[in-house]
Amino acid sequence: MAGRTVRAERVGATRESILTAAERLFAEHGVFAVSNRQVSEAAGQGNNAAVGYHFGTKADLVRAIVRKHAEQIEQVRLRMLAEIGDSSNVRDWVACLVRPSAEHLAALGSPTWYARFGAQVMTDPAIRGIMVAESLTSPSLHQVLDGLNRCLPDLPVEVRAERGDMARQLMVHMYAERERALAEGSLTPRSSWHDAATGLIDAIVGLWLAPVTSCP
Repeated sequence: MAGRTVRAERVGATRESILTAAERLFAEHGVFAVSNRQVSEAAGQGNNAAVGYHFGTKADLVRAIVRKHAEQIEQVRLRMLAEIGDSSNVRDWVACLVRPSAEHLAALGSPTWYARFGAQVMTDPAIRGIMVAESLTSPSLHQVLDGLNRCLPDLPVEVRAERGDMARQLMVHMYAERERALAEGSLTPRSSWHDAATGLIDAIVGLWLAPVTSCP
């Protein structure tokens, strides 16, 4: 029993080292620019097959990184949903979209790589579906989107879809840019992840509530 426990702990530590190394390398260089060998070496694994042994394909590794962070982000979103109840305020629902990731990144300390990892994945057509599919398994995210849609009953369907895409781009890339600036020691427009989220919420609320110009 003790031997199995030690082995399980060793396997768990190896998997965590691989996930951390892969997240950093993928964030800095892109997913397909990084080989399994490079991930194994960065994780301190002498066996170059360690990534495949513990995770399978590169897509499986990407999925594991997403899931590693998703649970904490989900917990923050569920807490926020409990606080706003059945709000009719667009800002409340936008905050539930924006703040959970910022709070999670702040809790990770410095440096972080997850925001840049997410941006790399979402701009790669071969693997972006993994992150999208994982997001759609979140019950709280569906609840937020339903709440936001209830606040915007007169927004045409095509405009709703367009602005949803715009909001997603802002959330993904503004957090990635802030994370990159912090990693480089550059100045950032906002002094904290909380304040950065506030600025992003302001912008996205304005985006959703902006007037609609009919196309000819």
